[in-house]
Amino acid sequence: MSDLNALAGMLIRGGPALWLIAALSVLTLALVLWKVWRLSLAGAWTGGRAEALVVRLCAGQAAALPDPPRTVRLQFVTDSWQVLQSGAFAPEAAREEITRLAQRALAELRGGLRPLELIATIAPLVGLLGTVLGMIEAFQALQESGAQADAGVLAGGIWEALLTTAAGMAVAIPATVAQSWFESVADSVRHDMEDHATRLVIHAQADRAEGAA
Repeated sequence: MSDLNALAGMLIRGGPALWLIAALSVLTLALVLWKVWRLSLAGAWTGGRAEALVVRLCAGQAAALPDPPRTVRLQFVTDSWQVLQSGAFAPEAAREEITRLAQRALAELRGGLRPLELIATIAPLVGLLGTVLGMIEAFQALQESGAQADAGVLAGGIWEALLTTAAGMAVAIPATVAQSWFESVADSVRHDMEDHATRLVIHAQADRAEGAA
């Protein structure tokens, strides 16, 4: 209970800026948990089944396409293979369609990263604004007190003002780390998609060349 009272007192002393930073911290945590859940559902950390499917397809082995695919990589491999085997696309158009499929999948994986980037940008600025406003109040109080200025009161006011800057950084750093981590996951998926697409296209071109011969 005393910890809750101390936290409430700190929020009150920090003013509106600290309340806003507290709201941003809750939003950051919610975004991170939501993003981890979404990436888990998309199978962003599991690429073994997609790799095995590509190997079988490129080896000319009969492989049942998953219906429906449960991971982003499997979905991409399945859709790309259907594009290449449909005969509805010229070679160049097929590559463009596969690129479009990859871009759409990656856009879904990167969904929610812009809010994290925004939080990482504005949280320190909000903290700095709170510090500036707190310093203004502290020095106004110093000016009004005149000769009876209390250094302890001034120091307390400055401490409370600097609290918002520290809080803003404490929110911005995890948000930046989380954003970088999610970007690295999306980049890993993109790399795998590029590899899968290249191998499937080469295999399809080889099949067409053999058929033409």
